[in-house]
Amino acid sequence: MTRVKDVLGIVSIFLLIITLSIAVTIWFVPLYQFTIQTQNIPEVLGLTYDKLMDNYYVLLQYLHFPWIQELKLPDFTSSESGLLHFYEVKLLFYLNYSVLFISLISTLFYLKFVKRARRIWVLIKPFFIASLMPPVLLLFLAVNFDRMFVSFHQIFFNNDAWLFNPATDPIINALPQDFFMYCFILFFVLIETSFVLGYQISKKCAFNKG
Repeated sequence: MTRVKDVLGIVSIFLLIITLSIAVTIWFVPLYQFTIQTQNIPEVLGLTYDKLMDNYYVLLQYLHFPWIQELKLPDFTSSESGLLHFYEVKLLFYLNYSVLFISLISTLFYLKFVKRARRIWVLIKPFFIASLMPPVLLLFLAVNFDRMFVSFHQIFFNNDAWLFNPATDPIINALPQDFFMYCFILFFVLIETSFVLGYQISKKCAFNKG
């Protein structure tokens, strides 16, 4: 039973780290601001910086708030295919937040269990192994981000609605691929930082408390 608790507990911790890192990345608006400023997106699209940000906030609100059922971008038209893709992204966001909430609760219970049982040492090896993965993925991202980007969409979407046509969904011009690359980088940095901190903290606690 203890072994089962450890497996479920460690899985919960990793799911919490992953889903929380996704949530932080999604809400890290300065990343989008940096992208559009460095690539002169407002000038390219003939919009002011403020108008472009207004459209981005409308998109974020639609993707996160269940009471917003329809996406209406102030300065961009959308095709049925484009709207379908954003709806599917909305569902994925809800799934992420659901897993985040559940894993947070189970992680708190598990950490309380290992602390009480003085078994924090069981976390050292999993955190160490997990910390080796993000650098490998970052290397692959640096070598061939295009392939990773395509593979990501093929895994999470069962259609081609994510292949936006700028003529019918001009919003894609406001969401350059580099922006998504920065999002991936931030995500991997966040989980790597979490794994390394988890390793260091669990190791320190194990040595101090047994």
